[in-house]
Amino acid sequence: MNPRSYAIAEVAGDQVVLTPGAKVAVPKLDLEVGSKYTADKILFMRKGDEVKIGTPYLPETSIETTVLEHKRLPKVTVFKKKRRKGYKVKKGHRQPYTVLQVAQFGPVTEENVEAPAAAATQPTDNANPTEVNKE
Repeated sequence: MNPRSYAIAEVAGDQVVLTPGAKVAVPKLDLEVGSKYTADKILFMRKGDEVKIGTPYLPETSIETTVLEHKRLPKVTVFKKKRRKGYKVKKGHRQPYTVLQVAQFGPVTEENVEAPAAAATQPTDNANPTEVNKE
């Protein structure tokens, strides 16, 4: 794994740094454990010396992740009090989050982006244009 390869993506409203093979905690996603999640809102991607910056997102770029588990953060205690009034309220909250395993993402190159477009422009019939011209 190249430590200089990473991407910044928007997942569930938060911006997170995704590195190949890393585990990332994101706000809770409504997915089952073991299911795949595709992060398609990529803001920034670096692969070696190549850097891509989105405006605001990179087109036709996505990173595959796998849901490992759902957890909850430690409890945050909220305590309200008004002095001399006998008013006290104590509440707690545990924020849920999802742990994702980032798959290896390949290089973002112009060939990868243009390859599907080039394949779509090729003729689908088996007729050879040079044989048609000879007759």
